[in-house]
Amino acid sequence: MSVALIVQKYGGTSVADPERMRRVARHVADARGEGHDLVVVVSAMGKATDNLIQLARQVSADPPGREMDMLLTTGERISMALLCMALHDAGVEAVSFTGSQVGIITDTTHTRAKILEVRGDRVRDALSAGKVAVVAGFQGVSTDREITTLGRGGSDTTAVALAAAFGADACEIYTDVTGVFSADPRLVPRARKLAWLQFDEMLEMAGAGSKVLALRAVEFARNHEVPIHVRSSFTWEPGTWVSDQRPPAGAIREDGAMEDPVISGVVHDASEAKVTVLSVPDRPGVSAAIFEPLAAGGVNVDMIVQNTSTAGTTDLSFTCPTTDLATAERIVRAVATEIGAGGVTHDDAIAKVSLVGAGMKSSPGIAAKMFRVLADHGVNIEMISTSTIRISVVVAAPMLQTAVRALHTAFDLDADADYSAPLPERS
Repeated sequence: MSVALIVQKYGGTSVADPERMRRVARHVADARGEGHDLVVVVSAMGKATDNLIQLARQVSADPPGREMDMLLTTGERISMALLCMALHDAGVEAVSFTGSQVGIITDTTHTRAKILEVRGDRVRDALSAGKVAVVAGFQGVSTDREITTLGRGGSDTTAVALAAAFGADACEIYTDVTGVFSADPRLVPRARKLAWLQFDEMLEMAGAGSKVLALRAVEFARNHEVPIHVRSSFTWEPGTWVSDQRPPAGAIREDGAMEDPVISGVVHDASEAKVTVLSVPDRPGVSAAIFEPLAAGGVNVDMIVQNTSTAGTTDLSFTCPTTDLATAERIVRAVATEIGAGGVTHDDAIAKVSLVGAGMKSSPGIAAKMFRVLADHGVNIEMISTSTIRISVVVAAPMLQTAVRALHTAFDLDADADYSAPLPERS
């Protein structure tokens, strides 16, 4: 086996308790024993971050972003120190680093900072000394020398950024599932594990609701051509490669895999709500008047649909995360009054269902087939959005399971047998 520089990231469930921590240490020791240089990125243990957030809310109705970042980064610091202790007991020299010690430089936005630069001198020194570098994920230091966190999926982003900075041969993301699936196995028992995905496919899946990889991490990996290998720290089996270059023969296991399928997966997202502005005056500048304040308010707008104008007015609908619904409604109601719209309604009992696949670029009729399958199963479509390799629809939440299962079967994604590995609980 050739020697490589590998970045490994372990999520919260992978280091959730002392026994899990020791198992990770043994796996790292095995890789080190094969001669590989290793940078290990860790998340906070189990529900540690959620517990810290709850603690903050118990003492403050509106915690300042700076202090939240100071608080939340402690979770990863605990993990990195404990893993180094476990590695020491496994006979592996290791040294832990915070994001600021590594030189992960971010912008000044607290709670969702973006990485600007990775200096990494101390990590390079550790590797040169034959040590494993264990880095706290999810964090950095701003250009104002303040501690920052990277937001949702921040440890994935840390790992990919380090892999890019050090020219790593691969970035292994260890989680509680064995790879990326053609659908969520909790909803579709015959979902199959995908051996390989192109970056654009994974980006669309992440953007459409797949929680396996953080969207920002995939964007970073694509921009810097970092191959990602999504694996399970519970089974250690080969998982899903995400790269524009197909892995060499033997690097992926093709158990029952499809040969260049048109559709790679059916992705769902039940965490969005729909807001509709009624009787919007049909004149230039009105859409900007609605969406500029939403952007300024930090509301992440997803799908937008505007009806055909009738008698000088039109209805305009958009979706956003349910967590942003209260903010979105407050902003839009104020704008509706200013522009003379007829009112604002919302629906939080919706779900987004998406087909993703690079093959649809050269396969006409995918949308028509999708709509026919949904119609035949009594699923009404409320909104539609497309890209070159994705078609998304909004449906009523009670129809989610019916829609996902029907599409998965209709596009020949079903495996020969139900997925049998244990599935972790999802909050």
